[in-house]
Amino acid sequence: MISWLSRAPLLGGVALVLSLLVGCAAIPLTPSAPGIREADLRAHVAALTDERADGRATGTPGEDAAADWLTRAFARAGLVPAGSEGRWRHAFEFTAGVSPGPDNRLAIDDEPIAADAAWRPLAFSRSGTFGDAPVVFVGYGVVAPETDDLSAIDDFAQVDVRDKWVLVLRDLPQTLEAERRRALQRHAGLRYKAMIARDRGARGVLFASGPLGRFRDELIPLRFDASLAGTSIATLSITDALAERLLEGTGRNLEGWHRLADQTVEAGEGGSISFAMAQRTVSAEVDIRTERRTGHNVLGRLVVGARPSAQTIVIGAHYDHLGRGEGGHSLASGEEAGLPHHGADDNASGTAVIVELAESLSDRVQRGEDVGTRDFVFAAWSGEELGLLGSNAWVGENVNPHTNDEGPVAYLNFDMVGRLRDALVVQGLGSSPVWADLLDAAATDATLPLQRQQDSYVPTDATSFYTHGVPVLSAFTGNHADYHTPRDTLDRLDLEGTIKIAALFERIAIAVGRSEAPPEYTAQKDPTGGRGRTGFRVYLGTIPDYANTDVVGVKLSGVAPEGPADQGGLRGGDVIVGADGRPIENLYDYTFALEAMRVGEAVRLKVQRGKETLEIEVVPASRD
Repeated sequence: MISWLSRAPLLGGVALVLSLLVGCAAIPLTPSAPGIREADLRAHVAALTDERADGRATGTPGEDAAADWLTRAFARAGLVPAGSEGRWRHAFEFTAGVSPGPDNRLAIDDEPIAADAAWRPLAFSRSGTFGDAPVVFVGYGVVAPETDDLSAIDDFAQVDVRDKWVLVLRDLPQTLEAERRRALQRHAGLRYKAMIARDRGARGVLFASGPLGRFRDELIPLRFDASLAGTSIATLSITDALAERLLEGTGRNLEGWHRLADQTVEAGEGGSISFAMAQRTVSAEVDIRTERRTGHNVLGRLVVGARPSAQTIVIGAHYDHLGRGEGGHSLASGEEAGLPHHGADDNASGTAVIVELAESLSDRVQRGEDVGTRDFVFAAWSGEELGLLGSNAWVGENVNPHTNDEGPVAYLNFDMVGRLRDALVVQGLGSSPVWADLLDAAATDATLPLQRQQDSYVPTDATSFYTHGVPVLSAFTGNHADYHTPRDTLDRLDLEGTIKIAALFERIAIAVGRSEAPPEYTAQKDPTGGRGRTGFRVYLGTIPDYANTDVVGVKLSGVAPEGPADQGGLRGGDVIVGADGRPIENLYDYTFALEAMRVGEAVRLKVQRGKETLEIEVVPASRD
C-alpha cells in the first residue's frame, strides 16, 4: 500500500499524463520551485488569466480549463484529492440564466401578437396561463410614502386592479430634478412596481418604455439576475406600438398620457392619472426556462502526519471571475463590453497564493519541519462572484456548526491580494480571540503595514465558514479602478507585496497547526460592514443563501449568532415566505420588507422549515 506522503509524486505523474491526453486545450503547467517566489506567482497568475480560461466564469469551459490547471498544480505540490468521492473537484449546481421557451403567447382582444418582436416576458415573471382580463393604466405605477418634502404618491389609489392587467411606464420622468429622483428611485424599479401590483391583486404587469423614456431599447432584455425567484404574476415588456394600441379611444395617445404622467409626478402633490380601459382585453401564456449549470471547486489536502488528521485548517481563494462580463456585474466601459475579464487581481492573485502556500508547506513537511498536527486543505472556490455559491455548498456538506472537534478549525482566505498600496487589510479578527496575538507574532516584516478589521461578515468566501462556526481571517489589498473590468491584468499587479502577504499567512497557518487547542470561535452580534451592510437602519442578522435564489421565498444559509433572527428562533435552511402578512417571494420582496421595519417593533415572519410552516416573531435591532 502506498502511504499518503509517497502517493503525491505518483499523482503528479498521473496529472501530467492526463494533461497530455487533453492536448493543446490544457493550460501549460510551468516549472515551480519550493518556497514563495515572485516568478512562480507570476506564472500562476499568467496561467489563470490565459486566453483558454476566458475569464473563468462559473460553469463554462473557461472555468473547466482553470480547474484542470489547478488539479495539476495541486498534485505537483504534493497534495491528495479532497473534493467529492476521492476526486479533486467538488461539484455544485446553480441557476445560470433564463431563456424563453416555445410557448410564449400574447393576445389583445383574442388577436395573437408575435413574441419577442412586440413583447417579451421578464425574467421574474411567473410562467403559466393568464386568461382574458381588462387593462388599467396607472402611469408610472409609483407608490411612495409621504416625506418632509414630498406628498405621498399612490398611482393605484383611485383604481381597482384586482384580476386585471396593469399598464405601467418604466422608471421615472427623465425631467425629474435630481433630489426628487433620488427620493423616488427605490420605488421605481421593475421588481418594486411588480410587487406593488401583485399586492393590489393584479393579474399581470405590462411595462412600456414610452416615447419620453429615452431608453435604448423599447423591450426590456430577458436577463437573469441574482434573485431568479420571481413574483406570482405575469410581468411582460411591450413595445410602444402595442401600448399605443391598448390606449386607443382613451382621449390621448401614448405620448400624451406619458407627458401627463411626467407632469403629475413632477408636481409632487400626490395626484394620479390612473384609469381603467374597458375597451381592450389581454391574455397571455408565459414560458420561461431556467438554465442549470454545474460549477466546480478544486480541493487538495496536505497530510502532515502518517494518516489524515481529524482537524484541518482550510486555506482558500476563489478562482472564478466574470467571463466576458455577461452576468451583469461587469464595470466595463462601452468599448470593453464583451471582452474577457481576466481577473488578475480578482482573484487569480489569491488563487496563486494558495498554490504557492501548498508548495511551500508541502516542502516543509517533506523536509521534516514541524508544521503542527493538523492537515491543510487547499480550496479553490468557484461561484464566489455569483454569491459565494461554491464555498457555501462545500461548507454546508462538510462543516458541523456545533463542534470543532473534527473538520475545519480555521479558515484563511485570500481575495484580491495583488495590489498592495497603503496597507494589507486583515479582516475577521473578531471571529476568534487568538487572532490578534497570532497576527502580531507573525507580522515580523516591518515593511508590510496592516489595517486590522474586526468584522467577520465580509463579502467573500470567509463568510461561508464564519456563519458555520469557524474562525476566519481574510487578506485583501483593496478595490481599484480596474475592478470587474478587462483592465484587471497581470501587468498591473504588485507581486512583491503579494509575497509578503503569503509569507505572513503561512506563519499564521503554521502557528494554528502547532497550537494545542484550535482557535476559539467568537460570535459577533452585529455585522459592521461587508455583505451584511445593506444601508438599512434595522438589523435582523439573516444571511440569504445566494445559491438557492430560485426558491420561492428567501432561503437562509445561516443567521448571525445572537442577532435578532437567532434570538427569535430562525435557523439556517429556513425559507422566509412572509412578513407581517405580506408575501415574500424573492430577495427583492425581502429587501422592501426590511425597509418598512422599525427598530424595536416586533415583526412576524412566516417561515417554511422542511414540511412545517411556522410563525416566528423577530424584534429588529438597530445598526447604529
